[in-house]
Amino acid sequence: MSGPPSALTDLGFSILYQSAALKGAIQLGIGYAVGNLTSKPDRDVLMQDFYMVESVFLPSEGSNMTPAHHFPDFRLKTYAPLAFRYFRELFGIKADDYLYSICNEPLIELSNPGASSSWFYLTSDDEFIIKTVQHKEAEFLQKLLPGYYMNLNQNPRTLLPKFYGLYCIQCAGVNIRLVVMNNVLPRALKMHYKYDLKGSTYKRHASRKERAKSSPTFKDLDFQEMLEGLHFDGDTYSALMKTLQRDCRVLESFKIMDYSLLLGVHVLDKSLERGARGDSKRLNSQRVLYSTALESIQGEGDGKVAEPVADDNTMGGIPAKHKDEKLLIFLGIIDILQSYRLIKKMEHSWKALVHDGDTVSVHRPGFYADRFLNFMGGTVFKKIHPLRGASSKRKRSSIHAMRSASQEVLSPQKEKDERKAQSMECLDRPLSSSKHPDLVTLPKSIKQAVSFSSSALQTIKKDLEEHLENR
Repeated sequence: MSGPPSALTDLGFSILYQSAALKGAIQLGIGYAVGNLTSKPDRDVLMQDFYMVESVFLPSEGSNMTPAHHFPDFRLKTYAPLAFRYFRELFGIKADDYLYSICNEPLIELSNPGASSSWFYLTSDDEFIIKTVQHKEAEFLQKLLPGYYMNLNQNPRTLLPKFYGLYCIQCAGVNIRLVVMNNVLPRALKMHYKYDLKGSTYKRHASRKERAKSSPTFKDLDFQEMLEGLHFDGDTYSALMKTLQRDCRVLESFKIMDYSLLLGVHVLDKSLERGARGDSKRLNSQRVLYSTALESIQGEGDGKVAEPVADDNTMGGIPAKHKDEKLLIFLGIIDILQSYRLIKKMEHSWKALVHDGDTVSVHRPGFYADRFLNFMGGTVFKKIHPLRGASSKRKRSSIHAMRSASQEVLSPQKEKDERKAQSMECLDRPLSSSKHPDLVTLPKSIKQAVSFSSSALQTIKKDLEEHLENR
């Protein structure tokens, strides 16, 4: 350890980035931060709480405030601890459960399906995902917190990521920023298909390397080639699209784009093919509120959504169908820490010069949201057509309605014909008859002319009769 500072930095970097050492430092740091927070009294969240940063140094030999450990010395930064404590309490996460999930057993390292260089770790009970993020993403999340706080207060049922903590581990000049989120795809059920969907068609095929994996994550063009859409009953479809629309408008208001819908499909007919199981508690009880896909789309005042059987170990999946297959759908919006900054504007402009600007992934937030919703509501998710009995009943009702409408259309013509016939009858009757009040009243001048003509005819008739008598 007597080498130059650069050697120390390289040594610290290599040691910390060893998987076991990094996971251990993450568990130790988060455990210390959450435990230290329990001594602080509960109070309302203030604006300055969103921008607060707490820092503590954890030497390997320990100190008066920190425990000893066998990892390299490191410093832990905790961002907005009181605000994130409020978020955890909002979703019913107690401090003891949070610590148990993260610190009880070693974290499980996951492969990264995306194009980013992020690392993903899953807690053994399937509850939380820990993701490494870049400096700009962590900074953007901290700026987003006040608006995120307001949105969660208005609607905790959402498909947006649920953030439970933001931390930074510093060791030998290396910064590793971590965000703790909800887990969208449970390991306790095998995902027979996984998709990362953006509503874009530009280079949206899974790579050959990705397809070679045992559990590949496909993309938009792959979905269109593999499936003909996922079918839901009317109420479920409406609730799902309403939730997506609300979430996309929130992201648009924050000028966020380039997000994805992570979609997992479990085929119930293949339910015997179970994946590796974590803590059995995850199967029987749910500690985190609004964390399942089915809970996330059931808002107050929404239509009744079909629920899976309680003892079916469905993990809160949304019932769906594809042809004759019964499915469970798990989904959530991911990668929302991308704002439409200058670099993204330049990226879109460059791609638009070479390709169709409307098909590329990077786009203006408003256009991106509309294209995203159109793709989800028209290509990915579809309504199940009503049963034949219901269709026949609806058809009979429609025929009755059409007949009623036809009668309403024909009735004016019928009344017109009746009035015409009635008028023809009246031509043979005296004009002054009081039994026909529906006849049109003639002007006074015409009445006088008619009266004069009648008198003249009577006079001529009388003269003719007198002339005939004289003859």
